[in-house]
Amino acid sequence: MSIKRENIEFIDQEQERKEIKSFSLKGILDGSVLTKSAIANQLPFIFFLVFLGLLYIGNRYRAERLVRQMDHLQTEVGNLRAEQITTASELMKISTPSEVAKLIQDKNLGLEEATKPPVKIVKKDD
Repeated sequence: MSIKRENIEFIDQEQERKEIKSFSLKGILDGSVLTKSAIANQLPFIFFLVFLGLLYIGNRYRAERLVRQMDHLQTEVGNLRAEQITTASELMKISTPSEVAKLIQDKNLGLEEATKPPVKIVKKDD
């Protein structure tokens, strides 16, 4: 069995502290902060955090859009319910016998209201 030993590089802690302390606004703006080894080692984690932030922002916008759509649809349902109640009441008023008779006379359909009650016809069994 042969064990491969890799070269492990250790960074001087004093040097790392100096790199961390040397952050400045100028270093952030010109991008030299990204060349520091302490930051370069953390770039995958920073990208992961940025990705999570973008997902969070996108999810928030989507949720707000859904809430606006729900409010709009609830308003529309209320309006349609009011229209349905109005239409049903108009239909009930129009379908009364007196209103039907008025409509028949107004349109001159030539129909008359029956004055005799209906007669039941019974067939006798022979």
